[in-house]
Amino acid sequence: MVCKVETEVSGLATDSRVPSALALPQRLEQSPREGPGSLGEEGQHLLSSTAAVQALASVIRPCYGPHGRQKLLVTTKGETVCTGHAAAILRALELEHPAAWLLREAAQTQAENSGDGTSFVVLLTEALLQQAEHLLKAGLPRPQLREAYATATAEALTTLPMLAIRSLGPLEDPSWALYSVMNTHALSHTDYLTKLVAHACWAAREKDGSFRAEQVGVCTLQGGTLGDSCLLPGLAMFGKLCGQMTVVLGGAKVALFACPFGPASSNAPATARLSSSADLAKFRKGSEQLIEKQVAQLAAMDINVAVVWGEIDEKSLTLADKHCIMVIQARSRAQMAYLSKVFSTPLQLHLLPPQKPGRCQRVYRQELGEDVAVVFEWEGTGTPALTVVLRGATPQGLRGAEQAVYHGIDAYFQLCQDPRLIPGAGATEMALAKMLSDKGSKLDGPNSPVFLAFARALRSLPKTLAENAGLVASDVMAEMSGVHQVGNFLIGVGAEGTVNVAQEGVWDTLTAKAQALRAVAEVVLQLVMVNEIVVAKNSPTYPQVLPPDSKTKKHSPPMKNKNPWNE
Repeated sequence: MVCKVETEVSGLATDSRVPSALALPQRLEQSPREGPGSLGEEGQHLLSSTAAVQALASVIRPCYGPHGRQKLLVTTKGETVCTGHAAAILRALELEHPAAWLLREAAQTQAENSGDGTSFVVLLTEALLQQAEHLLKAGLPRPQLREAYATATAEALTTLPMLAIRSLGPLEDPSWALYSVMNTHALSHTDYLTKLVAHACWAAREKDGSFRAEQVGVCTLQGGTLGDSCLLPGLAMFGKLCGQMTVVLGGAKVALFACPFGPASSNAPATARLSSSADLAKFRKGSEQLIEKQVAQLAAMDINVAVVWGEIDEKSLTLADKHCIMVIQARSRAQMAYLSKVFSTPLQLHLLPPQKPGRCQRVYRQELGEDVAVVFEWEGTGTPALTVVLRGATPQGLRGAEQAVYHGIDAYFQLCQDPRLIPGAGATEMALAKMLSDKGSKLDGPNSPVFLAFARALRSLPKTLAENAGLVASDVMAEMSGVHQVGNFLIGVGAEGTVNVAQEGVWDTLTAKAQALRAVAEVVLQLVMVNEIVVAKNSPTYPQVLPPDSKTKKHSPPMKNKNPWNE
């Protein structure tokens, strides 16, 4: 195994003396004038991790906030996607550095669990690592830095609930709480879409007030505008209705097939060897009998809805009509995977009835403009109650609207768990920064400069909001700092300057912000304690020369090592 180890040694790394609380601020003031050559092993390696995190943050920073920019992404399949959502951008990036990998995993976990705060995780992690560099340059030992960062994070998480001045009532319309979450990247018709999502989530609640995100479906239909979006009962999907059966009432049993509905495809890895016309006639008759038997088996198991991702044979479709089986041709494998999850039934690779078919109350067609949707309806709880059908002129616009709707659904799920809301638009970050600065100025030991560094990192987030809005960041930050110093923590960054977030209705969910802070702390605390980066590469294979007297002796082949960062 060949390992590449990055290490550099200087005299500063060998100095194990702990700086006093009085000497550390002086060294912090001198550290910016020192060049990179003055860094020791501790600071030099952290710079390597920080460089990768800075590169990742430089991609995400222009997209942060409601006035963020868009990115044109070219996927590996050659498709061009225009998006400003950090989660989509992170998925498209090809990363090699382990620190960037670690940060992306944390940000994607945040997106999957809360639907919001992806950019927050990336940008705050980068700011904290930059502050960590200055502390290491000043001579603060790495273990004390990690412990002080953990203490500052705990203080921030303790203070965060004190900023929750509003909460969503159990019988209150959630539109006002979802608006700021969905109003991202200059989305048009935000008011209408917010009310649509709020109505869908409200109608899908259980009797005990609980809510599951799976109870609200989302599908897109190109054509029209976002103002033409609507709600459909149950789960709607866009597919092709084949055959004469268009409605199934009084109970439907659904089977999902990831194979052709009919004879095997001509591209199947099998060859029929025929030597005469009689063999050909016999082969065709056997194939038709097999299809008749398979369709009859479906009917015998009371399967009356078949969703197919594959080709549909006309003769097989005639047999399905004869047995009153509705056949629906899906548009993508993603649709099949989602239906499999909703119906709790597996995808069949052959035309055989499943052991546990999906069940719903009714299936019917619904015309929407020039397209047709297939609607599955249930009457029990725990199933999709409504589907948000999004209309739009371009795939890019539909993709952005779909992401905003998912953010709204996730936010409502969080509010059902914890209804508390905190100020948005950077006001919470400024309030936490003020609290840490006030406490850091009163502490002794290494906690004092670390608390101040954590506060500077938090202030970088509203500064980024001001820069993306085209404002003079220094003026906005000075005005916000002055207002927050006198105790008004409701002032944030708006389109034209500072705004009162309570009057503008800009709120964040407490759950999402707390989860994001924990994710940032986990990444930063890991990176500040990394000693070195070891990259294992495949060792070259050399021909083995055996001695004459060892021809019968077996030698094991050289072990091949995988690069863990390429897995």
